[in-house]
Amino acid sequence: MSAASARTRRLPLVLRNPSFGRVWAGQLLTQAASRMFQVGVVWWLVGFAGGAHRGLASGLFLTVSTLPAVALAPVVARVVARYPHRTVLAGAAAVAGAVAATAACAAYAGVLPVAAAYAVGLVLAACQAVFDPCLTTSVPELVDDVDIESATGFELSTQSVAGLCGGLLGPLVVDAGAVSGVVAAGGAAYLAAALLVVSARFPHPAPAPGPVEGTAGEAAVAPAPRTLRQVLSGLPVVRRVLLCFAAANLFTTAVYVVMPLYTRQVLHADGSTVASLEAALGAGALVGSFTAGRLPGRPIAVGSGCLAVMAAALAGPGVHAGQATALGSMAVAGWCVGVIGVRFVALFQRLVPTVDKPGFFAVMQAVLGAAFPVSSLVFGVLGDHLPARALCVAQGAGLVPVALALWWFGGRADGAVPRPPATPARPPAPAGRAR
Repeated sequence: MSAASARTRRLPLVLRNPSFGRVWAGQLLTQAASRMFQVGVVWWLVGFAGGAHRGLASGLFLTVSTLPAVALAPVVARVVARYPHRTVLAGAAAVAGAVAATAACAAYAGVLPVAAAYAVGLVLAACQAVFDPCLTTSVPELVDDVDIESATGFELSTQSVAGLCGGLLGPLVVDAGAVSGVVAAGGAAYLAAALLVVSARFPHPAPAPGPVEGTAGEAAVAPAPRTLRQVLSGLPVVRRVLLCFAAANLFTTAVYVVMPLYTRQVLHADGSTVASLEAALGAGALVGSFTAGRLPGRPIAVGSGCLAVMAAALAGPGVHAGQATALGSMAVAGWCVGVIGVRFVALFQRLVPTVDKPGFFAVMQAVLGAAFPVSSLVFGVLGDHLPARALCVAQGAGLVPVALALWWFGGRADGAVPRPPATPARPPAPAGRAR
């Protein structure tokens, strides 16, 4: 490797691969816009528009905003497998931008009805449900094989950065009295993301389905993508891991309902406190995304340990009330989420066959997201009848058996899960070349 090549390899991936950098920036904009809208509207419902049933109103909004990831999984898998990924990514961002911009114009003309906020949240979530698994599937088309681990870290860190930025801005904009501003900013971000994706190149396109050359020179038919059920049935370890994390999400995702209620009922604070809690969660996840590869141990052992730590963190504000406790618990919980995301998505990138990846990542999003609507609605309803501190304790208590189950599965499948490479982002030295 030449000195110039070595210096290039030391640059961050988003700088030495401009196309990946543009697509990553597009994902950052879309997820930040979606998160800002969700957090802003939840605080708007809890603090201003929800009335006596603010828990139900906010929980129902989050339910509506998370249903598309579950309901559209089979459709998303077919779309991602059939159409060029750049077209799918740009189209999803453009549709979301157009809908948000139209809603913003209507909001500036008058008060945005609650039903309209629910409808916009549904459309934005549907577009994001297409964008995210499509980008995950597109990673090998954008980067070289040696950069897949690094690209996965950047891609998953987007959610952390988006949670940090969107979660910080949403409540602050609403407290300023402009829920229409949240919608307008989201529309602009989605449209900018569509332009970034269109300007990117996909230098390693996936091979088109069709005949391939056989071993004896004759034409052979390429294997067709399997159904979602077949994909998971052939990966028993992955299936068990996904089920464990789906169960964990019943309690972890409730934080988006519980924290606004905790802010109002226990801390008696305003939107700036909600913003700081969201920022702590996003910052912790961002740190976790970039430190995940340095933790020793197999992915399942790391995952079960992180779930146990997260259980203690989420229960903390219920045991000892206070803003400092809540901020610390959000930072620790976010770090655990970041670590789990990078370690397991990188594992799945290696275990799942290429032909199955579009279907797998769509079903992964559906399985993990299936708990979100249920969790939002259940904890939202409970929030109208139980104190927020009791909900915090319930979150932590619910994660304990899930952590034990994941650890038990890991012991049974220890040999089936490979260890991550020691230096995934650095290519091997040429043969005979001294280091």
